[in-house]
Amino acid sequence: MKRKLLTFNTLILVAIAGVVAWATIPPNSQPNALNRKESLTQGHTDVSELAAPIQQVDNFFDARWQEFGFETAEEVDELLILRRLSLALHGTIPSLEEIRNFESDTSPNRLSRWIHQMLNDNRFGDYFAERLARSYVGVEGGPFIIFRRDRFTDWLSDQLQSNTPYNEIVRQLITGEGLWTEKPETNFITVAIANNELDENKLAARSVRAFLGQRIDCAQCHDHPFDHWKQEEFEGLAAHFGQASISPFGISDKQDQEYEIEDRKTLETITIDPAVPFHPEWIPETGSQREKFAIWITHPENRRFERAIANRVWALLFGKAWHAPVDDLPDPESLESTDLLDILGSDFREHGYDLRRLIKIIVSSKPFRLSSQHAEEDAGRLAAIKDEWGVYPLVRLRPEQVIGSMLQASSIKTIDQNSHLITRTMKFFRENNFIQEYGDLGDNEFEEQTGTIPQALLRMNGELAKDVGKTNPVNASGRISGFSSTAEKCLENCYLVCYSRRPTPEEQAHFLPQLQEASKKRGEIVEDIFWTLFNSPEFSWNH
Repeated sequence: MKRKLLTFNTLILVAIAGVVAWATIPPNSQPNALNRKESLTQGHTDVSELAAPIQQVDNFFDARWQEFGFETAEEVDELLILRRLSLALHGTIPSLEEIRNFESDTSPNRLSRWIHQMLNDNRFGDYFAERLARSYVGVEGGPFIIFRRDRFTDWLSDQLQSNTPYNEIVRQLITGEGLWTEKPETNFITVAIANNELDENKLAARSVRAFLGQRIDCAQCHDHPFDHWKQEEFEGLAAHFGQASISPFGISDKQDQEYEIEDRKTLETITIDPAVPFHPEWIPETGSQREKFAIWITHPENRRFERAIANRVWALLFGKAWHAPVDDLPDPESLESTDLLDILGSDFREHGYDLRRLIKIIVSSKPFRLSSQHAEEDAGRLAAIKDEWGVYPLVRLRPEQVIGSMLQASSIKTIDQNSHLITRTMKFFRENNFIQEYGDLGDNEFEEQTGTIPQALLRMNGELAKDVGKTNPVNASGRISGFSSTAEKCLENCYLVCYSRRPTPEEQAHFLPQLQEASKKRGEIVEDIFWTLFNSPEFSWNH
């Protein structure tokens, strides 16, 4: 029989077991990822290995642009691409230290090697884990006694740093057993416990959304009004989680447990057998119900699986999904021809579900290299060009990217896992406080967001903005004002730190007279420049 409510005593035992397990967990045994001081070429994928899929993506867009007669935007310089990569992969702009190292690297295929290095940086695992976790377990704290979101994101970060194949990550999430502190992947299951009872419907809906990129939520209560999903299909999917059970020892499966629900019409209890809405032949004969479901989700012939992650990664890198909403993709059988997601998805599958390879292909493609500005003056035609990715999408930075960029701009050196403990601790608390005031995007992170007056005022008048821009002997503004040899170098360093670019002639004409005429007050002028750059639209948008 399907278990009912957990008793109070059981919850207490569960909580005690969780605390004990957490206290006895050994330090992370995963090897540390390469940091920025190590070789740029260690384990680097040769450019020629990615040339074919990159060219295939470029050919796809070239054909579309030619069909519509579009002239795309010009390509941007590599320094701006570095900024885009840093925001997408690390959640922050590059430091002046990184910019100087990048510009001093004159070897061939510089950008390709730096992409590899950035993917091997711990910041990639930490940031991408947080972004992916939103689709897996949401953003809320959940039932604290039996759910640890921080443990989950740490585990996911380790998987990304180890470059664990994506299909294996998903199978571990669906089939995980054990205690949520000792086996953090089980938090995918425990987050669905509400009112002391496991919500199989929530797990089914979230699994299909996150891993297949399709919404079936409404089929929980009735047949989908616009799609083929039926209520009985939803119930069959949910039944795969019907044997999952929780105890003081963690998550496990009770093989003899049946999934029972109450019939809405007759109010009678009925037993639901696990089933899938398409390709039941992908289900193996042996294994637990969750194991069978995981194999069906990740089956090599399941185009929905590879297309869903390709679309989500595209959205994480551009700030805009190829197909929106990101979790409402059309059935692949309904498509008349192969599209971008099939191109990316098939290469992803054929090369072992390698997320890093997928990222490298996307960020090396033409759309990622295009400018956000276009010379087209006709508004209607410009909108069409944007729809066809002939211009890099102009998107507002996420809250953690805004605060991450402000904190990084306050330091000449890179703030990362190698920074001083005090620096990392201050960064942690400042980010949390800022996001609480600024506002988070929640689960709908790819929907277009408009800036608010409170957000603008927080950047203009908040204590953090004052602190990071105020000159002192150790922060960026103080070191730039004190050690830049000329006013021109001083202004250039300000722009590189904040914008990852050099000032235009017009900007030089505005600021240089102030720096040149008030050399004894250079620190105050630099503070004003930092404040101005922080509060301009360019700082809070990706472009």
